[in-house]
Amino acid sequence: MSCAICLLAFAGGALAEKEPDALIAPTLGLSPVRVGTAADERVKWWRQARFGMFIHFGVYAIPGRGEWVMFNESIPHVEYAKLADEFRPDPDAPKRWAAVAKEAGMKYVVLTAKHHDGFSLFDSQANAFNSVQTAAHTDIVRTFTDAVRTEGLRVGLYYSPLDWRFPGYFMPDLYRESAEAMREQYHEEMEQIGSGYGKLDLLWYDGGGENWLGFGGIEHGPNGWKTRDGKTPYHGKFSWQDDRVNARLRELQPNIIFNDRTSTIGDWRTREGTAALGAFDNRQPWELCFTIAGAWGYQPNAQVRSLDELVRMLTNTASRDGNMLLNVGPDPKGNIAPDQVARLRELGRWLQTYGNSIYDTRGGPFLPTANVTSTRRGNTVFVHLLPSQTGKWPQQVTLPALKNGLSVRSARLLATRAKVAWSKTASGDIQISVPSTLPAAPTQVIELGYSDSVMAIELLPIDEPTMSTGAQR
Repeated sequence: MSCAICLLAFAGGALAEKEPDALIAPTLGLSPVRVGTAADERVKWWRQARFGMFIHFGVYAIPGRGEWVMFNESIPHVEYAKLADEFRPDPDAPKRWAAVAKEAGMKYVVLTAKHHDGFSLFDSQANAFNSVQTAAHTDIVRTFTDAVRTEGLRVGLYYSPLDWRFPGYFMPDLYRESAEAMREQYHEEMEQIGSGYGKLDLLWYDGGGENWLGFGGIEHGPNGWKTRDGKTPYHGKFSWQDDRVNARLRELQPNIIFNDRTSTIGDWRTREGTAALGAFDNRQPWELCFTIAGAWGYQPNAQVRSLDELVRMLTNTASRDGNMLLNVGPDPKGNIAPDQVARLRELGRWLQTYGNSIYDTRGGPFLPTANVTSTRRGNTVFVHLLPSQTGKWPQQVTLPALKNGLSVRSARLLATRAKVAWSKTASGDIQISVPSTLPAAPTQVIELGYSDSVMAIELLPIDEPTMSTGAQR
């Protein structure tokens, strides 16, 4: 991932929808995203999945100081390339990744086929700095795609067109030949990825697009050299020609979907890091990605996030109508840290009980607050209760009446199926009395059954609930 990229703001607004597709404009460095009926159909499986695994793996696992170690420590690329002589991961590691992803309740998996350091995890015909022509002698992308399909999960690949080994990335106009050689490598590798690994479900771009060239970089103008303003798009003569790449990929992979990090149209918006969770948005598809521990690439002894935090993040993401992509960074042998595997399995067990309120749902119909969020499917609304910072649960929740004559028919705790008391006010609002005894869990979910479908209901704001004054959880 990119420290520079993660500073880019999320484009959260919604424009009037047109059929079959409209475009939601980007902020600097992000491509437009399709919305509309046809666009929704393309991402239908992905929205239903809601939860995936991100895997950052490469030679940067050897020093164990994150995936940006080459750039951050100014390691000469000739010296950095020597890491490939030590990179000998277990060929069966991808099978373990896929098995753990399935145990964790994830529905798709995304692997870094090539990161910014230029090391390709496949037998690249355009780039000898790869996992087949060096010490590993393994096409990791192939073993990965095979393993993920075997587990019945969807296959995704991350790809960074930029490559720190090329001066043309930083000064594409001054070093045009280098920039064009980097672009040729990108196009050739995309052709190989698109045609050589069976059906791919998604392509996760990072670092592409003209606006990110040189991370802002420097440029030459009438008054000489200057640093390009981060809010000013690149206006030089170089182009990645992303439209050609994606058009060709759609020929090779008709159902593939792309994110928003090139200069061509994407299918979903990227939010990077937990701080980018942001607001509810059910117009443009979006995904929140962050790490289970430490940097994106391997760091030994990185502090793993708690189960409570991960469950709350997944709940807050789904109820805001987004997907969550949780990253792991395997060690040089390809092993995911044991404490991370244990946490992922805990998350999978939570989903065995509560997954019905996450998978194949859409956010709403109630806008999220700090302690109450909601997801919905068919005639059902799942009301998610989150504890306060002091560990107290909501005691009473008031939900506004839904239009179109919809009425509540039942209320139960999702975990135990125990009935939950509720009543209707004179104005038609629903008051839910949260049981005083609750299962031990990071969140509580109340399943409300309505008289008809709740999917077309407009979003409704709610007040913060009355919190318990009793013992903390």
